[in-house]
This record gives sequence, structure tokens and C-alpha cells, in this order.
Amino acid sequence: MWRLCARLDSNESQPAASGRRRYELEPAFVLHHRPYRDTSRILDVLTEQQGRLTLFARGARGPKSKLAPVLMPFRPLLVSWRGSGEAAQLTAAESSGEVSDLPAASLMSAFYLNELVIRLTTRHDPQPQLFADYAATLARLRLGQPLEPVLRIFEKRLLGALGYGLELDVDPARHYLFAIDRGFMAVEATTRGAYSGSSLCALAAESFADAAQLDDARRLLRQALDHCLDGRQLTTREVARSVARTGKAVRQDN
Repeated sequence: MWRLCARLDSNESQPAASGRRRYELEPAFVLHHRPYRDTSRILDVLTEQQGRLTLFARGARGPKSKLAPVLMPFRPLLVSWRGSGEAAQLTAAESSGEVSDLPAASLMSAFYLNELVIRLTTRHDPQPQLFADYAATLARLRLGQPLEPVLRIFEKRLLGALGYGLELDVDPARHYLFAIDRGFMAVEATTRGAYSGSSLCALAAESFADAAQLDDARRLLRQALDHCLDGRQLTTREVARSVARTGKAVRQDN
């Protein structure tokens, strides 16, 4: 099996590592990276056993960097680092297997997943089930599965991992409103903004029969996630709206 692998040199100065603890070959994904000094990067990574971390990666930039093709978002990695605080140092990284690139149509959705994880999880909080759900979601996107069901299922599971799991044990024949502090309240079917009970049961089963069920799931999960975000806006949502507006304008012009 072809594997990308890189180990860091020690030429460039860097922030001192916090502590001497070492972690070896931990399954991980890069969520975000930004430049640091001349040739290095600061990484946000999601690891299987240690949760979300910030790591300093020396020599991870530039055309001659061995790390540049390894430390890419959406690719399963094995990473090693030392230190356990906010200045932990990446010491090695390698691909954990050969995977195909994400389809272009799935890239915005994948960046949305990354932004949700960065915004809503706490550093150094182990979430092995969330890691598994994230990896499985990327695999579905890589296969080109329909975006809406894939994203709704991940959002539901993320809320559960955060401690905001939705109690979806409802009557499929009724309609409901949802309040963060009260849960689901049965209402008349004609009530503005009501969710169909059948849609809530579909979300619980993670199996959607039609567009109406997906739309109810999207509205409900958006309501719950917005509460968790506490007013913070997601960049990927804004970009997606801008792209949608641009596409609509082009269609009208034609």
C-alpha cells in the first residue's frame, strides 16, 4: 500500500513544548491549518483518542516540504507529537492509507464538517465516537452519496456527542414545535414552523423517505446547532449562500 510519510527536522526555532509527554501514531485528521513563521504551520487536528488538538508543525510549508502533501484536510493520518498543552509539537505524520480525493461537489460540505467540529468541540476532550462518525461521514462524501442525508446524520450525531442529543421518541402521526428548554411540544398540523412527527422519526432512524423529511431535519438541526453556536456565524454557511445567490443570478441572466 502506498503511504505518504514525513518526519520533522529540527532546524527551525519554535514555541517550547508544554511537558515531555509523547504520543505515537495516533489516528487523526487535519481540520484547519494556518501559516506560522517562515516554513511552519499551526494545525487544528481531530485525533481518535485525545480529541481536538492544536499542533505546531515545523517545515510544513514550501515546495520542498515533505510534510506539505501529507498534512492535508480530509485524509486519514497517523500523527505523533510531544507535549500536552497549547504548544504541543508535531514530530511525525504519515498517511494511514491511500484514499481518493473528495468529489468537487462535496468539498464545501466537508469544510462545513470541519468548521462545526472546530467551533463546537473543546480541545483535549477525547471523543472517539465523534472521530468515528467524522471518518464515516467523509467516506460517504468521498463515495458521492447524497449530501443532505449525510450532513443531517452527522449533525445529529455531533449534537449527541456534545451532550445536546435530541429526544426523538414522538408520535409519527402528530406535529411538533421544538424549544431548547422544553423539548418537543405537540401542536396542530397547521401551526407555523411545525415539524412532522414522521420526519422526527425518520431523523431518529437516520433514514429519510422524501425531501419533506429532509427539510424538517435540516430546520430542526439548524435550530439546535444555532443554540450551541451561541450567535456565532459559520463561514461555510455564508460561502454556500453566496455561491447559491451567484448561481441563481447566472441562471436568470441566461
